[in-house]
Amino acid sequence: MSALKKNEQHIRDNAGRKKHPPVASEALAAKSGTVALSGELPVHRLGFGAMQLTGRGVWGEPADRAEAIAVLRRAVELGINLIDTADSYGPYVSEELIREALFPYPAGLVIATKAGLVRTGPDTWIPLGRPEYLRQECEMSLRRLRLERIELFQLHRIDPNAPAEDQFGLLRDLQREGKIRHVGLSEVGVAEIEAARRIVPIATVQNLYNLVERKYTRTC
Repeated sequence: MSALKKNEQHIRDNAGRKKHPPVASEALAAKSGTVALSGELPVHRLGFGAMQLTGRGVWGEPADRAEAIAVLRRAVELGINLIDTADSYGPYVSEELIREALFPYPAGLVIATKAGLVRTGPDTWIPLGRPEYLRQECEMSLRRLRLERIELFQLHRIDPNAPAEDQFGLLRDLQREGKIRHVGLSEVGVAEIEAARRIVPIATVQNLYNLVERKYTRTC
């Protein structure tokens, strides 16, 4: 068999799981550079978003579960050390796939997850930020991901029907309890970030921003 053919073959780890052959580059993702969350948690600028690993409409199981798991493993092989997910992706499916694909996790891998959106069907997202709900979802994510602490826990949306200071305060409490390390926000403007920072340090902000979606250019 030629050396090329050998390199094209999948190899298996000790558990019998398929693995892609190693890439020539030590870590392709490292070429994107590095940023330190809150100045202390280094990750590559190029991360992996696990939202679309689920079924259509970010609902239910993927069409090909084995392929979804293979994608996650390949991302890590290519040097990805930040994976972004949420309890609402599936719901719960994305976190379960990450655990199945990658646990026990390699050193230095940061898994960021979120809570604050309830799902009732495909493409349906309802903000829910009551403190007792956010606490429940954090604890469930810890169990699903098999983590002792979530390195980055993000409020997926600020619930307009619950006091924002209660939502931020719950994140502060989870941090003090050691269940989460850093706190992030999603889909927020400057005023909301400043309000949150009066209660808890904010490490990250995740907003929809691309060539056609530029509303945060005006607010941030």
